[in-house]
Amino acid sequence: QVKLVESGGGLVQAGGSLRLSCAASGNIFSINTMAWYRQAPGKQRELVAHIGSGGSTNYADSVKGRFTFSRDNAKNTADLQMNSLKPEDTAVYYCFAQILSEQAMGVVGYDYWGQGTQVTVSS
Repeated sequence: QVKLVESGGGLVQAGGSLRLSCAASGNIFSINTMAWYRQAPGKQRELVAHIGSGGSTNYADSVKGRFTFSRDNAKNTADLQMNSLKPEDTAVYYCFAQILSEQAMGVVGYDYWGQGTQVTVSS
């Protein structure tokens, strides 16, 4: 079994910073892409940033220059540093990971989601 657990959400004033963390645990052979998504009330879930196994990153235009995504492959963790937060960043943030696990039939890959963490930015 594999589990993703997020932490670090909370309430912050506009212009402030938060750091979200995502930790994967369980039967992990390797982790390919990791990503952060967010979903605001009444809106569809959207991709915020993703990072490949080699560390290459891509960001949504709305967060470029303000958010930084990093990962530690040895620890199976990923962090999202969010600076200069705006009220429109308010959402539930979800960690996503493509994880390979060793099973009886060989190495099998699945997509996993965390439970979500609330980020609220007040104006």
